[in-house]
Amino acid sequence: MPFNVLKTYPQLLEFGHLNEHQRNQSLQGIFKRDIEENPDLNFRAKTIRPIKGEEPAMVILFRHLTTEKIEVADENGKKYPKRIFEMDRSQRLHWVKYHLEERKKENIEIFSVEERDQKKRKDIIRTYIYDIEQKYIIVLDPQRTQRDYYLVTAYFLNKEYGEKKIKKLMKRRLPVLH
Repeated sequence: MPFNVLKTYPQLLEFGHLNEHQRNQSLQGIFKRDIEENPDLNFRAKTIRPIKGEEPAMVILFRHLTTEKIEVADENGKKYPKRIFEMDRSQRLHWVKYHLEERKKENIEIFSVEERDQKKRKDIIRTYIYDIEQKYIIVLDPQRTQRDYYLVTAYFLNKEYGEKKIKKLMKRRLPVLH
């Protein structure tokens, strides 16, 4: 049995000694166990679904949970977005299920906020699960029917602006969780 499957919150998954293929296998194992092959994954009795896109939904979700988007420039200086492996997100992949099941009771903020979706060019409501102590965020989009959630991403607040941004969002929290 791979050792990372034994890790529990707040432990971090370990990848330092693994090559890229082994690391991806380990992450895929955690992802399949906790998310992809877990029909009971929900948050407050609402089913968790992967976001939809041009690729299979679970491929997109896995990428969002283990990589970050950066801007790179080609040889002509033209910038374009690219997703690269992100250690902090990946080490915490097994925290997603733990937080969705609300096993942690203290130092957690759960709130919904209306914000602008740059891709869709419209305002949307997002729900955040914020582990204050561990500086960890899970982002959910309520489905239009309000019966389910889309799991958008989850990440560690390792950027300088991260906590400041979340605190600004919390100030605009809606009175009801969506």
